Parts: sequence; structure tokens; C-alpha cells
Amino acid sequence: MIFKKTMKAYAPLSLALAVALATSGCGKTPSQVTESSNDSAQQEAARLLVDPSRLNIYHPVELKSDLSHLSDNQKTMVSLLIDAAEIMDDLFWKQAFFGDKATFLNSFNNENIRHFAAINYGPWDRLNGDAPFLSGYDAKSHGAEFYPHTVDKATLASANISDKTSLYTLIKENEAGKLVSVPYSVAYKQSLSRAADILRKAATFADNQAFAEYLTLRAEALVTDEYFESDMAWMDMKTNPIELVLGPIETYEDQLFGYKAAFEAYVLIKDLAWSEKLAKYAAFLPELQQGLPVAEEYKAQMPGSDADLNAYDVVYYAGHSNAGSKTIAINLPNDERVQLEKGTRRLQLKNAMQAKFDHILMPIAQTLIVPEQRQHITFNAFFANTMFHEVAHGLGIKNTLNGSGTVRQALKEHASALEEGKADILGLYMVQSLLKKGEITEGTLEDYYVTFMAGIFRSVRFGASSAHGKANMIRFNFFAQQGAFEKTPDGFYRVNMVNMGAAVEALSELILTLQGDGNYDGVSELVDTMGVIKPQLASDLAKLEAANIPVDIHFIQGKDVLGLN
Repeated sequence: MIFKKTMKAYAPLSLALAVALATSGCGKTPSQVTESSNDSAQQEAARLLVDPSRLNIYHPVELKSDLSHLSDNQKTMVSLLIDAAEIMDDLFWKQAFFGDKATFLNSFNNENIRHFAAINYGPWDRLNGDAPFLSGYDAKSHGAEFYPHTVDKATLASANISDKTSLYTLIKENEAGKLVSVPYSVAYKQSLSRAADILRKAATFADNQAFAEYLTLRAEALVTDEYFESDMAWMDMKTNPIELVLGPIETYEDQLFGYKAAFEAYVLIKDLAWSEKLAKYAAFLPELQQGLPVAEEYKAQMPGSDADLNAYDVVYYAGHSNAGSKTIAINLPNDERVQLEKGTRRLQLKNAMQAKFDHILMPIAQTLIVPEQRQHITFNAFFANTMFHEVAHGLGIKNTLNGSGTVRQALKEHASALEEGKADILGLYMVQSLLKKGEITEGTLEDYYVTFMAGIFRSVRFGASSAHGKANMIRFNFFAQQGAFEKTPDGFYRVNMVNMGAAVEALSELILTLQGDGNYDGVSELVDTMGVIKPQLASDLAKLEAANIPVDIHFIQGKDVLGLN
């Protein structure tokens, strides 16, 4: 197995059925799968490999924001940015699913199944280890649609292909059966050209000159696969009230090698008041880098200090960012060259964050945290833990110490999960440090620790196919070994304040060392032994399922919701 899957996270019955399907030989290959649009809703329901209640694990949230302060030009621009984002959404369907999006979704008469398939961008449950939730489908290809399904990982790894590790190429078989790379700008030329034209048009409505320049450069990047200049321009934007993140960005969808970037987009409105509160924290990055609990050589690569923190209302998600679990904070660009020269920008998606806190985190706390510590579950702590997670992506090490390239290249398909684990644990380290310095004045350390603990239960439900879910499995098991929490006889969790601090330091050192050494074998062992859901945690997650607590949210979004039509 190319990527070890641990699919016990949420629905044991669906897992058993999915495994039975995958191992019995009765599943079909992509080319064999056909969907009849004449199937009745009842027949479709009979194909479910999960309990029908599984289809309701996403809580609906309307993505709204106050646009009254925007000019008419800015509102027109937001509308155009949503048009461009919709193209990114269609492109991600092509990268995630082997069939035609419209044909697939229109084949369902059962609205609940169609809705669940749309959220998952295919017939695989992203929060259950990518297990098929419909009969007739094999397990999802670890390489998604970035690589040929007929070629195994070893062959791909040894093949002499130009630009094989590029973020922006597909690997295809040509007519002669030879493996070749195809740039995104060629494979998706028509769609990317349309998106580029829309961005150029949007730039003409921008009141902010820096944002207009970024849109123009991003348009050029879409059709050339050269994103460095637009990433640098994005880093220079400070005062624009409207924000756009768009393009092939994250590599989580490529679970074969972790090389290929998936298309996504966010359209955002800046929350000026909250952003002003956050502005001071980026300046502490160099000092916090020097204080990391690891040997000096693992913290010698000083992050750029030209970075900022801002809060936003997100008004549109598309593509990878909209698939399965929804992102609530962003740390970009991913280009290590930009990070070392200018740092990164951190965008906190406040309205989406509030929705997850209200509808998911608080109910989890009521179910699993001891009553006397529930008062320490606060939105301020949740916001700060999430924010400093994104800031912490800028800490640590970007290039391995042994000359094996970047950390991402050395750790391959495990790089994303370990990086998310690093950001989680170093984010908490930053909170500890800034509380001690008096720079964070809201709440107590217990607020941040207990909220962090409840957050593990929230994120681990994202499953083994999610880098965030895998990172939380590792952390839960590591914390259990370190005695960072205890479970009471009546089934609740209590954070041990002293042991939690020691566990944060120990896990920080372990992850930073593995990254700096480019230790692929060591990370593989960590994932295999710690990145699993053991019986105790499985029983706790079953409690959350029984209590009908949503696993994540989905969005009712678009121009109609925003009143832009």
C-alpha cells in the first residue's frame, strides 16, 4: 500500500463494507464504472456503503459578509473573482475525479447522495480515509488524477521524466506508452485562459493599485505556470480590503508523492478591526525561531520578517479548499524561496472559524471534556491557536541539513502531515511564549491548553486521508504517552497542565529534527505507529457520532447569498 490508511476514524460499519468491497474484487475500475441517470432515489440509496445518517455530517453555513463599505467597482470586482473561483472549482474536479463532474452529479435522483458527492468531489468520503461511500467504486487512487492509474509508484519514482517533481505538471502516458510531463498551462489551457481573462478584467475595477498588479501577475501565472512573481507581489499587499487566493496551491491531494498542486480559490473581505489587533505578532517570529526547543542547527534558517496577520470574512470557497473539511486559516505562499526572502502572510477566516467553534467545538467539549475545565473553551483561545498554527508554518526549517533538498521533497507524501503537526505544536509553543512575555493578555494558559485538547477531537475526525487528521492522530497518541491528559472513570478528559507543557516541548523537538534530517524512514515509522486511531479514541469518536455532532461544515455561498446579482 502506497499510503497507509487508517479508516477507523468515524464510521466502522462503512469502513467494513468499504474494505470488503476493495478486497473482494467486486469493485470496478474507473473505466468500468457507469452511472444510470434513470436510477431511482431508492435504488441509489441501496448502493450506499454507509449509514444514511453519514450524509448529514456537514452543518450548513451561509457565507455572508457586510459589503456596504465597498464601492460599486469593488462589488463588481468581487463578482468577477467569484467567476474565476468557479473555474478553479471545475479544474479541481478534473484533478480529483476521473469522470465528468456534471454527468456524475446529474446521475443522482437522491438529493442527499448528490449533495454528499458534491462536498467530497467524487464517490469517496474524504473524512473517512477516502473510503468509497457508494458501491461500484474502487478505493481512490493515491495519485488522484495527477498520474496514470495503470502505473505503480515504483515505476513512477524511477522514471526519467522532465519536471516530474514540478508542482504544476501532470504525468501522462503518450501514444507510444512513454511517461511524459504535461504542464498545467497546456493540459488545462482553455479553462486557465478564461480565468486569466477574468482576473485581468477584475484588475480594472480594483481601487487598490497593489491588488490590481497582483491580479494581473496572477493571470499571467495561470497561463505560464510561473507563480513566483505573483507570489512576491501578493506578499507586498497590505491595505487592500478585498483578498483573493487562487491557483494551484496545496499538494495534499497528491497522496502518492506530495508533489502536485491542486486548484483552489478563496474570495475574502478584510476585517479591519480584528486585523489591527493581530498586526504586532509577526514581528516576534525571529525571536521565537531562536527560542525553539531544538538544537541550534535546526533553527538556523531565519524566516523572513516581512509577514503579516489579518482577519477576514471568507465569502467564497472553491476547489481543494472546499473539498471535505473546510480551511479556517491560511498560511501562504508555499514557495520556500518566497518564505525565506519575505516570510508568509497569514489569513484568519473569522466567520468560518466562528461557525466551527459554535456548531462543532463547543458540543465536543460538552461531550468529552471534564465539566470543571469546560469554562476554558473560549473562542479567543480557538482563534489564537488557529492563528498561531499558521504563523508557526514560518518557523523551523525549510531545507534539509543533509543536502537532500527541501523538507517537502525529502519527506514526500508524509511531508504535509508532518508540517501540519509542526504548525499545530509550534503554534501552541508560541502561545506559551507570548503569554509568558505578556504580549498575549487575553485568557490563561489553561484556556489555550484545554481548547487545544478539544480541538484535537475536532480535527482527528477529518480522517487518515487528511494531513490535518493524520497530524492530530499522531499528537493524540504522543500526548497520551506523555501523560498530557488523563481520562476520568466517567469518560471525560482532563488536561494535565504540567505534563502538557513537557509534551509540547518534546513533540516540537521530535518533529523539527525529523524535518531537518529529511528522515523519510523516521517519519514513516512515526506515521505508522502514531498516526492511527486506537480503541480508546475510537470509542470517544463514536460518542460524538451518537450525539449527532457535525464533523465539519459546508457552505451555502455565491452571488445570490451576497446580494451581488
